[in-house]
Amino acid sequence: MRTQRQIVDYSLQKRALLRDVLSGRVGTYEVCDASPYLKNAARFHGEPTDRRCPICRRENLTLVHYIYGDELKQSAGQARTRTELPVLAMTFREFQVYVVEVCRACSWNHLVEQFLLGRDGLSDDSVGAGAETATAVGSSASGSSASGGGAPATKRRRGARR
Repeated sequence: MRTQRQIVDYSLQKRALLRDVLSGRVGTYEVCDASPYLKNAARFHGEPTDRRCPICRRENLTLVHYIYGDELKQSAGQARTRTELPVLAMTFREFQVYVVEVCRACSWNHLVEQFLLGRDGLSDDSVGAGAETATAVGSSASGSSASGGGAPATKRRRGARR
C-alpha cells in the first residue's frame, strides 16, 4: 500500500517470547490465550499465511488487521480484510492498523506489526498545499484583526501554543 508509513515491526519481541516458551520460562497457556472474538475475526476476516504456528505446528497462522482512529468512529476497533485497507486509506485521512497473527488450533496470538494508513501520507505536494492554505488563512486573519477583530486572533494564538 502506498500510503503505509511509520511501520513498527515486533519480530524481535516475538523471537524473545518464543525463546522463553521453548526454554520453559513462560508456559504455553500464557501465550496461547486468543479470545473467541480474535479467533472469529481470524476465521471471517483473516488472511491465511503459509507459516506454521510456532507453538503447536499443526495449523498455518492467520493474519488479522484491526483498524483504529478518531475519524473511523464506529468502525474503530474492527477487523478488516487486507483488500479493504486500500479503500479505507483513500477514504480517511489517517488511521492506525494493527496486524495480529493467530493460530486457530492452539490460540497462539501475537502482534506482528503496526502502521499508519490514510490520505495524509499520499505525497509531499499535499503537505505543501496545506502549508499554503494555512498561510492564506493566517494572512486573512491578520487582516481582520487589524480592522478591530482582536479577540479571534488572540484565541488562535493561544490554540497554536497548545
